[in-house]
Amino acid sequence: MNRITHMVTFTLYAGKDNADAETFLQESKEALATIPGVENFQVLRQVSIKNEFDYCFSMEFADQAAYDAYNDHAVHRQYVAERWEKEVSRFQEIDLMQYSCDES
Repeated sequence: MNRITHMVTFTLYAGKDNADAETFLQESKEALATIPGVENFQVLRQVSIKNEFDYCFSMEFADQAAYDAYNDHAVHRQYVAERWEKEVSRFQEIDLMQYSCDES
């Protein structure tokens, strides 16, 4: 099975480590983690000085169909339009599948 790990690192217009950021993170988790197909949703805070983003959402999907359904889900589309596009100043998405190294 080709599980997908979807991660998005981002910076908020509101800045970091403040009440507005905390509200955004909590309300985002409440909205996104309940979408069918989302597994292991995590809210992460960047601690490396080598990365320019402040936060990360990480989640897993069983397969491409589950990931596609998430992207097309009405809650996700509404969240992106009403929250993400207005409150996130910069971001980068990373979608990963486990790489199998076959030994010969």
